[in-house]
Amino acid sequence: MNISRQHDAVPRPRARGTERSLARRAELLAIGRRLFADTSYDALSMDDIARQAGVAKGLIYYYFQSKRGYYLAIVQDSVADLVAFAASGLELPQTDRVHRTIDGYLRYAEHHHAAYRTIVSGGVGFDAEVHAIRDSVREAIVATIAEGAYGRTDIAPPARMGLLAWVCAVEGATLDWIDRPELSRATMRELLVKMLGGTLRAIEELTPTHPAPEPARREA
Repeated sequence: MNISRQHDAVPRPRARGTERSLARRAELLAIGRRLFADTSYDALSMDDIARQAGVAKGLIYYYFQSKRGYYLAIVQDSVADLVAFAASGLELPQTDRVHRTIDGYLRYAEHHHAAYRTIVSGGVGFDAEVHAIRDSVREAIVATIAEGAYGRTDIAPPARMGLLAWVCAVEGATLDWIDRPELSRATMRELLVKMLGGTLRAIEELTPTHPAPEPARREA
């Protein structure tokens, strides 16, 4: 056999092991999302988590070092999914991108109830690190909307505060919506888009350097 081929073959078992390890870690994160969505952080011990996950407690320590490390990994993983899902569609025109962002946000919440609740509510009371992760989601959504509405993310403080207030309202409305889905996702999206239009017009009144996009003007 050719020597170079022998060398090429050497890393393959390790790669398969890495894939299994990543898959196992992802499985534990998915289980954790469900557990912490229904039970508070303090109410779950590592023994409880291991028993409900059907794994040895040492396996959780191996991947996450501690219960707090496990919980933070769950929140961070959920955040990465939500931001990536909501911010997709960068190739679209600005207005279409805003619609795509809101629809992606709602679609994620609709199909990942537990993860969404974990992101928005934190689930453990006041925890500076968890709240910082949640705040990073808000800032990412604000930046995505600003890019879609104004073509840039370096916006004036009144514009940022207006968009942040809208995002916080969206969080509360979305939490209620996934519990009581009386509106279709399309109707919910259009409602939030119209609310955003009002926010953008209010921002323009306070900060003329940030004119509302034409679609927002038509909604007046």
